Amino acid sequence: MDDMRIEEMTLNAWPAFQTIVRNGWLLRLAAGFTKRSNSVSALYTEPSVDLYEQIQYCERIYAREGLDVVFKVTPFNPPELDSILDDQGYSFLDPTSLKVLDCLDHVPAPTYRDVSVYEQLNNEWLDDLTVVTGLTAKNRDIKQQLFSRSSVPYGFFSLYDQGRPAACGIGALEENVVGIFDIATAPAYRKRGYGTQILLHILQWARAQGATSSYLQVVQANLPANRLYDRLRYREIYTYWYRAKHVE
Repeated sequence: MDDMRIEEMTLNAWPAFQTIVRNGWLLRLAAGFTKRSNSVSALYTEPSVDLYEQIQYCERIYAREGLDVVFKVTPFNPPELDSILDDQGYSFLDPTSLKVLDCLDHVPAPTYRDVSVYEQLNNEWLDDLTVVTGLTAKNRDIKQQLFSRSSVPYGFFSLYDQGRPAACGIGALEENVVGIFDIATAPAYRKRGYGTQILLHILQWARAQGATSSYLQVVQANLPANRLYDRLRYREIYTYWYRAKHVE
């Protein structure tokens, strides 16, 4: 899988309300809900672009929206961008691994059966996610708006323990690749293998839809999640992080 194409898929799978394009930079806006949906991706920078002027433009846009200015720093950015942001006082946040699973043929079948999947976002799944993660009413509303507007095919998964929501996850399909998002287990149900089971259900569903490979993004400090993905033979293809600053 081409690394840049995977990066594009991550942006498609996790939507924003608005994307402003300027000189090859994507400025994503979504009322402040998640850095993924409210950050700048400098993916297609022309050599002649003035990076300092571009940064100032981004700062004006996010300040106008009342949001911190956040840059997603990837290997596809101009190489000097990160050091410029550092010099300008941007904080370093959330170093993250982008991992891929090259083939789904040998992924084991899930063994836990009390799992539901919805291919349209609905209140049942949002209720489950709220129980599992403590999602606020404001962020629930934003999430519903974001994913309801997206044309990406999704699977929204819930795993239950004695009828109670214990874990959730999302699969996002593009071409023959499934992206894995929002794998979460409620605190009372951790260390029972539910994260593994819901991931296996997503991969099984995706394979039935024609997917042959998978990607996911995981914060490097989340050691249990990284161990889970490594056991399933996900491998890191690149890393990224965020740079953020509050601008009046």
